[in-house]
Amino acid sequence: MAITSANQLELLQTAEAVAREKMIDPNLVVEAMEESLARAAKSRYGAEMDIRVSIDRKTGKATFTRVRTVVEEEELENYQAEVTVAQAKEYLADPQIGDEITEEVPPVELGRIAAQSAKQVILQKVREAERDRQFEEFKDRAGTIINGVVKREEYGNVIVDIGRGEGILRRNEKIGREAYRPNDRIRCFIKDVRREVRGPQVFLSRTAPEFMAELFKMEVPEIYDGIIEIKAVARDPGSRAKIAVISYDNSIDPVGACVGMRGSRVQAVVNELQGEKIDIIPWNDDQPTFLVNALQPAEVTKVVLDEDAGKIEVVVPDEQLSLAIGRRGQNVRLASQLTGLDIDILTEAEESERRQAEFAERTKLFMDNLDLDEFFAQLLVSEGFSNLEEVAYVEVDELLVIDGVDQETATELQARARDVLEAANRKALEHARELGVEDSLVDFEGLTPQMIEALAEDGVKSLEDFATCADWELAGGWTTVNGERVKDDGILEKFDMPLEEAQNLVMTARVLLGWVDPSDLASESEEPVEEEMEDEA
Repeated sequence: MAITSANQLELLQTAEAVAREKMIDPNLVVEAMEESLARAAKSRYGAEMDIRVSIDRKTGKATFTRVRTVVEEEELENYQAEVTVAQAKEYLADPQIGDEITEEVPPVELGRIAAQSAKQVILQKVREAERDRQFEEFKDRAGTIINGVVKREEYGNVIVDIGRGEGILRRNEKIGREAYRPNDRIRCFIKDVRREVRGPQVFLSRTAPEFMAELFKMEVPEIYDGIIEIKAVARDPGSRAKIAVISYDNSIDPVGACVGMRGSRVQAVVNELQGEKIDIIPWNDDQPTFLVNALQPAEVTKVVLDEDAGKIEVVVPDEQLSLAIGRRGQNVRLASQLTGLDIDILTEAEESERRQAEFAERTKLFMDNLDLDEFFAQLLVSEGFSNLEEVAYVEVDELLVIDGVDQETATELQARARDVLEAANRKALEHARELGVEDSLVDFEGLTPQMIEALAEDGVKSLEDFATCADWELAGGWTTVNGERVKDDGILEKFDMPLEEAQNLVMTARVLLGWVDPSDLASESEEPVEEEMEDEA
């Protein structure tokens, strides 16, 4: 088939028809045709030639041209597509390196093989353009809900027709044991859109927490308008979920708005999620209060929060334990996901036993070290004294409020406590010296003999050793490994040393050794103050 003998407008009509069908730019189809014709011409004139084809966008006329590029003589490799400056003077008045010589060549006859090759090039280009269009269309829709029609199921994964493309709902993204048949309508959350070798892949989900949040946004106008905000969602797909909401309008109850009249709004979400039970919880910036809400319907007696460890201890009545934990730990697991805290649940009886054990331990401490009878030792513990240091160095007036304690008794108590502590200090220091501790560390202000002993047992025996320690090595800390918080034990952690104090001690040691200039520390401490003053201004 000669390109000249065909109706030239047919090319443009074909391009427009394909573009309409595939919903892509007609110019892309025309460019694919130009490339396919150029490839066919190269097979006719020679693969080493640079043959280019240009199709007029109005008339459909195809122009075939041969292009040769001007190169330096020593770089001339391809005689069919390159010329030297001297050779180019036949065609150009003042040829320069990089100039192109263009001359028209006769159109080629498209044989059966060439036509088939041209068709393949056009199809490939159209397919690539279609993939790019699909990616551009769906990449901005990630994080939204889409309606689709089930096409087929492959190895448990559902292929969904989502209009101008296909999405995949993986087996682990389906709720429970959902089963779909071809042509079933389905609503999914677009979890991710990625470019892959096979083309753009649209990954769908029905188990993502964001799916529930988007469903509520569709059912509750106040959420869509921003009056109510969904702060956190935790799901056990197909079984139970918890959602935390907050209202920015005091006149609107966030929980009531999400439930709707006679539960109509929440019921619409429940129906879409295959009967998943949903607890709607009011958000609170105070974590213990929020946790009490999150553990509903269980009642909570007491909450103890450890912010550094990211853990929280909850005390519930004995009869509420199973309700707080939930079936297979579901309730406490969802509450933990919602709050981002590790939750330990104790019954009142278990907490009482622990308190009694601590009480007995402190009572024994005072009985053994201060030579007191059980009743008197219990009085001290009841008044809040937990260790010998508190008894030895507290103001005398705080001891005099205890029944039966006069000035003489208080003085005697403090003297006994100090004697015990001084004996313990001497023993600890002697042991530390036996381990090889240097005077530089013993004389360093801020460390007790027991701390020096603990450092020596860990191999820290001089001020230089101490100055090389990191603050967390002394005070302990927490790190996140594979998504879980892991405890790092500190050498001085058992002495309740805060991280900030450990940092100050290490920096002081470095200054004494001359490793750090004190003026640098002063400038560093002033910078945040200056920044705060600038912010306020």
